[in-house]
Amino acid sequence: MNKAFKVLQYVFASAIALIAILLVISSFPITGNYRVMIVQSGSMAPQITTGSIVVVKPANTYKIGDVITFGKTTKGKMPTTHRIVEIRVVGGRPLYTTKGDANNAPDVTETAHGDILGRVLFNVPYFGYALAAAKKPIGFAMLIVIPASIVVFDEGKKIWRELASRRKQAEIHEAN
Repeated sequence: MNKAFKVLQYVFASAIALIAILLVISSFPITGNYRVMIVQSGSMAPQITTGSIVVVKPANTYKIGDVITFGKTTKGKMPTTHRIVEIRVVGGRPLYTTKGDANNAPDVTETAHGDILGRVLFNVPYFGYALAAAKKPIGFAMLIVIPASIVVFDEGKKIWRELASRRKQAEIHEAN
């Protein structure tokens, strides 16, 4: 039972650490580097489901079939992750027509190269729900409260055992 609790404790702590790392990475993107984004809709299902996280990295060129994330990141608008289905060049600059795999028609507006945040390298299904929760005050507090409670509980058990052991030794010493 104690070993199972320890294993569970380490798994939980590792998951919390991973969420914290992803939270930091997604909050402070480095230009020209990897970004972690949360997928907000099912337009790319079944390949990328709602609540997944996608890791994107900018590229110099994109081709038909690439899954890209594009658009502005503001409070009211989240970037879109769709597949490139057509490329046309206007004035020497590429314009990309995109489409969600689950959508019937391509997106109405074309995407300029400068609006692309990056090509999707991989996705992790449903992990975005945990990351989104961690970005809210209650979720962030839970990132601190739950691990701290586990540590305090574990240390409290160790202190209790040590005190009991010392009491027992004192009783043995007094009996002699």
